[in-house]
Amino acid sequence: MSRIDESAWLAIGEFCAYLHVDRHWVVELVDAGVIEPRGPEPESWSFPASALVRARATARLVNDLGVNLAGVALILDLIEERRQLEHRLDELERLLER
Repeated sequence: MSRIDESAWLAIGEFCAYLHVDRHWVVELVDAGVIEPRGPEPESWSFPASALVRARATARLVNDLGVNLAGVALILDLIEERRQLEHRLDELERLLER
């Protein structure tokens, strides 16, 4: 599939197609808190394209390292928090250099 705008939202069918997975796996990711959908039920869910990165990372952590989904959610949240802190630190360092 072609490159997609990371600010786009994907219907669950498109999301599954990009990942080459079935809906059941995506429902499991939502239940574990790995990704968050927009919409009241799986048939109407959509996901930000940026969630593809989390879903792909989940597959690697589960398949390569045997991490369970609860552990994956925690790992990915900590990685994201670290990225945000690094970004804030970079901003502060730039301000101090002025």
